[in-house]
Amino acid sequence: MKISIGSDHAGYAYKEEIKKYLSNKGYGVIDCGTNSLESCDYPEFGKEAARKVANKEADFGIVVCSSGEGISIAANKVKGIRCGLAYNDDVARLIRQHNNANMIGFGASFMKLEDVLRRIDIFLATPFEGGRHERRVNKIEE
Repeated sequence: MKISIGSDHAGYAYKEEIKKYLSNKGYGVIDCGTNSLESCDYPEFGKEAARKVANKEADFGIVVCSSGEGISIAANKVKGIRCGLAYNDDVARLIRQHNNANMIGFGASFMKLEDVLRRIDIFLATPFEGGRHERRVNKIEE
């Protein structure tokens, strides 16, 4: 399984830790930047990570900025992307189970790294439930 990952400067340190964590678990990681702590614009990196998922170069994507909000919004501008901000463990599960999210977002300034890593595991292990949720996801895609 391949996972794209993107961050801005505020999420850079977490991105680097997430990359190591995923690689150690055997996942392929596509790093979409940024590559330093230098101030940058999160939409570039959120959209690039999303494009990798949308064009099937990656199975899932992860984005990180200070709050998680801006970069998740940017990712969601790419057609076919459903990115949710996983602010707790239940939401990390529900965005996959009910929304068939293919990307997950995090706020490095508001979440502990250990929580982020646990939520990534939850997200990746949770299947889409389908059923009544499929109709709703299809309406999102229209």
